[in-house]
Amino acid sequence: MNVLSHPKLPVRQKLLIVFGTRPEALKCFPVVRAALAHPGFVTETCITGQHREMVDQVIELTGLPVHHDLNIMQPGQTLFDVTSRVLLGMAEVLEKAKPDIVLVQGDTTTAMTAALAAFYKRIPVAHIEAGLRSHDINSPFPEELNRKIAGDIATWHFAPTIQARDNLIAEGKAANTIFVTGNTVIDTLLHFSGAIDADKLMSAKLAARFPFLDPAKKMVLVTGHRRENFDGGIHRICT
Repeated sequence: MNVLSHPKLPVRQKLLIVFGTRPEALKCFPVVRAALAHPGFVTETCITGQHREMVDQVIELTGLPVHHDLNIMQPGQTLFDVTSRVLLGMAEVLEKAKPDIVLVQGDTTTAMTAALAAFYKRIPVAHIEAGLRSHDINSPFPEELNRKIAGDIATWHFAPTIQARDNLIAEGKAANTIFVTGNTVIDTLLHFSGAIDADKLMSAKLAARFPFLDPAKKMVLVTGHRRENFDGGIHRICT
């Protein structure tokens, strides 16, 4: 199923891309850029502010446009606080923006709740980084349930890997609604890697700051959830 040919959508669709954390913003960055450049889309973004300072860092770095800002973050916020504020805030944004498609990313409370809000408004949802599964609803908590809920709501699933696609098919998702795209964070990495290579001053500063990095050798970049910093998680990933 081609997103552009969905029978219930107009010829030029309005997209609302929702994110609220730093990882979401980094992974949505190439999607927003591509959508803004695509003649078939009118694109707006909505940030929830789930991680206010950290998402603002990415906005400043990337120059991502912000059309709607829920600004929900409060000191000591709980999952109940985030969920309720995102849900109520999204109700207003969806009524104002009237998107044809809502895009959410990953497994955050923002992604799950924005997908739920779109479902309540009967707006189709596309899920970026779909199909990742630990098969343990309590680990990671609450992310495993968040991404399963978003996946059950979504009409289109952009899976980063073949395994993620297979997980979705095993859950009963139609194969023609699943697109194996790779992980969009790689697109972000390549974008900024190219920008650094083109900036001789920046390249020199980084070489001075990280002298142990040998450009003649291959580099392996390992990323993980912040919880992997505890109990030897990073060590297990690397070994």
